[in-house]
Amino acid sequence: MEIKKYLEILHIFEKLKNNTRHSYTSSGRKESVAEHSHRLAVMAYFVKDEFPNVNIDRVILMCLFHDIGESFTGDIPCFEKTPQDEEIENGKIKKFLRELPNPYRDELTDLFSEMEALQTCESKLYKSLDKIEAVIQHNEADISTWLPLEYGLQLSHGEKECSFSTFTRLLKEECNRITREKINNQ
Repeated sequence: MEIKKYLEILHIFEKLKNNTRHSYTSSGRKESVAEHSHRLAVMAYFVKDEFPNVNIDRVILMCLFHDIGESFTGDIPCFEKTPQDEEIENGKIKKFLRELPNPYRDELTDLFSEMEALQTCESKLYKSLDKIEAVIQHNEADISTWLPLEYGLQLSHGEKECSFSTFTRLLKEECNRITREKINNQ
């Protein structure tokens, strides 16, 4: 890859460090998109023993790349994101992918197609972890940072995505227990 293109790609990913999410960290500051993606990749790595037939390296790639669209659009919380927002973000991702040199263009286009289709165990695992990471982060943040609608959203967010395996169902159940405890102790 040409050095100029390489640096251009790194600059795009640097925006994920600057773009903040709706979530707060346990120290009280807003979480960056890059921090979310990093922990999501770590989560994937540490469940490989639970999913021995899953290509965890592929799941980690999904975790690292899934929010690249937010380098162009910023983060839009799930409860505010519209179909038009989705369409704009998907268009930005497709443009980004088209401009990559091969073999990266083909590899990442395939990866994004797989993530969108949600048919493989890898894509289902990535998606469930993505949803549950947001729940975990909210549980770690001070409850004063929660919006009123998040009390119910915490318990329902990722429910469908986590239903695909026993491990992710149990993880969601434990996170829900922690959420209820947090709400009851405020």
